[in-house]
Order: sequence, then C-alpha cells, then structure tokens
Amino acid sequence: MQDVLTGVERRRRWSVEEKLRVLGEVWVNGASVADIARRHEITRQHIYQWRAEMRRKGLVADGQPRLLPVEVAADDGDAEVRDKPSGRVEIGFGNGRRLVVDAGIAEAILARLIRITEAA
Repeated sequence: MQDVLTGVERRRRWSVEEKLRVLGEVWVNGASVADIARRHEITRQHIYQWRAEMRRKGLVADGQPRLLPVEVAADDGDAEVRDKPSGRVEIGFGNGRRLVVDAGIAEAILARLIRITEAA
C-alpha cells in the first residue's frame, strides 16, 4: 500500500515579525486560532507555540502582541531630520505611566524598561 500525500509539503521559516503579525490576527473581528491557522496553512499548535515563544522573548503579554500608537513630536519646534538619533523618546502606557528615554538608548535596555514599566 502506498501513502497518498495531499497539500503542500514544505518546511517554512517564519520571521519574528511574521509570527507577531499572525498572532495579532487572533480574535480580531472574532477570528479564532483555528481560523487564523487555516488562513496561513499552519496548525493551531504553531500559534500556541509561537505565543509561548514570544512571551519568553518579552514581545507579547497576556498572549497578545502589544501595539501602541506612537506620536513623533519635534523637540522645541525643531522639525529637522537628523542622521543620528538624538533627543528623547516618550512612551505612554495604557496603565497611565510614561517612560522617557534618550533616543539613542540600546534596544535591549529599552525592552527591559518597557517590561518593567508595563508591570509596575
């Protein structure tokens, strides 16, 4: 007896950005994990594993990606675009707290400060 394989047989590599985009689709307009898995031709288990992976990396909280609106404001009316980041960045959180950091802060330090501020 011979096995019959149907569908596309492939091993796809997903970037962190792609995984976060897929995770962000869950529960939007009532879409379930199964709906999103079918849409992207992956298993539901992929979504659950990705969610756990993103939690470990601190990229999602409570299983959902956190996307916040960002407003770019010129410092003291200076709208000049610069090659190197300078000045400060102010981040507002849903819990009412604000984080103000230098625009040149290292990404790892900023990520840690964001996690601390969100948890406070």
